[in-house]
Amino acid sequence: MAWLAAGCVASAGVAAQQAPAASTAPAAQACPASASELPLEALFGTWEARIEGLKGVAKVKLDQHPDYAGVRGTISRGGEGREGTPATVSQLAGDIDEDGMLSLDESLDGRAISGVWLGALQPASCGREFKGVWRDAANDSTHPFVLNKTGNSATDR
Repeated sequence: MAWLAAGCVASAGVAAQQAPAASTAPAAQACPASASELPLEALFGTWEARIEGLKGVAKVKLDQHPDYAGVRGTISRGGEGREGTPATVSQLAGDIDEDGMLSLDESLDGRAISGVWLGALQPASCGREFKGVWRDAANDSTHPFVLNKTGNSATDR
């Protein structure tokens, strides 16, 4: 009987040696908790903006700002298949501020600010959703917004 017990112990040792070792690969990287943890490139690409109180879905396109470590792009509103209704295109520029918030200035004419965006990264979105407040500079009204990434920053620029 002792030889049977010894054989079982020896077999267990061989099985343990042959069993796959616990993975030493790094764990999958968690989604950033704040926009300050995102690389700037994560903001590049196409987004959809929904602003409470405004009709339709706006199309946002962001890319590297040529003059500083931030983004520059456009937002297009309206014109979705409605004959005779042209889209309104405004310019955007901004960055991630010192509080880890997405901060964008919007301009209809390229000179005066027509809107201001301030949004927080949604942690479970892995850098693909911001929620915040858009302020209309024309009447100082504020509206909640949701900004969702629709494209891949590497392929849709």
